[in-house]
Amino acid sequence: MNAAEPSLSQREAMFQAAAKLRRSRERRHRIKITIIVIILLAWAFFTVVPLYWMVVTSFTDASDSASLQPSWIPLKPSLEPYRRFLSKGMAGRWLLNSLIVAGSITAFNVLFASMAGYAFAKLEFPGRDRVFWLLLTTMMIPSHVTLIPMYILMINTLNIGDTYTVLIIPFVCTVNNVFLMKQFMSTLPSTLIEAGRIDACSEFGIYRKIILPLAKPGLAVVAIFTFVTFWNIFFWPFLVTSSSSMRTIQVGLATFRYAETTDFGAMMAGATIASLPVVILFFSLQRYFLQGVTVGAIKG
Repeated sequence: MNAAEPSLSQREAMFQAAAKLRRSRERRHRIKITIIVIILLAWAFFTVVPLYWMVVTSFTDASDSASLQPSWIPLKPSLEPYRRFLSKGMAGRWLLNSLIVAGSITAFNVLFASMAGYAFAKLEFPGRDRVFWLLLTTMMIPSHVTLIPMYILMINTLNIGDTYTVLIIPFVCTVNNVFLMKQFMSTLPSTLIEAGRIDACSEFGIYRKIILPLAKPGLAVVAIFTFVTFWNIFFWPFLVTSSSSMRTIQVGLATFRYAETTDFGAMMAGATIASLPVVILFFSLQRYFLQGVTVGAIKG
């Protein structure tokens, strides 16, 4: 027997140590997974509970919804809150205004941000990088800093207050979406663009026929984020609209708060209805959205 070869007892000790180390690693892994699951469940709980509370309250009659001890399950389910919300004179108009504003801003951002992203990612022109970095610096400026100058420009100078124009024009193309599309366009193969140029296709033709079909995941991400943001926007419409007919749904819901009480049932019914377009948009673009947010995560 070779003197350097470990004995049977030594081999058994080595096997036991390796098994002990493996069990210790598996135990740490199970503890780690358990902690992650607990955190995710807690996060899901605090995310879902407000939504559940909103839906439940929307089916609760006025006396129960105003109670200091509301029930998690409506004892007497009723559609009366929805009737009170829809009977509000401008409820339908508020939903239409939000759809027009959020839909228009989304369409403009998808168009202009994709064009700008293509230009910054694939076209060569003097000062391209300087202009792009200049745009990025504007992202560091808080939106509230520019709120007063923008209000003065729109209301006092251009005199377009209480119109769809003042609700849409300031947000037709946001820097966030330009940055997002530029990063996405950078992942597209340049060889296809060169092939289009060899075939004498114009730059706009390349953008329309080659870039847009390949950019559907990125466009879906921009569309969802933009629509959700401006469907839920409150302060700017509240600031620049004065008539009830120009309010968006988020501003209109605030009118269900009165001096001495709040119609929680009707307010939650309106909030439930207002959440439906966002849910429908997300699930309709879910496949492209998941592709867009994971682009570049896997290489090879």
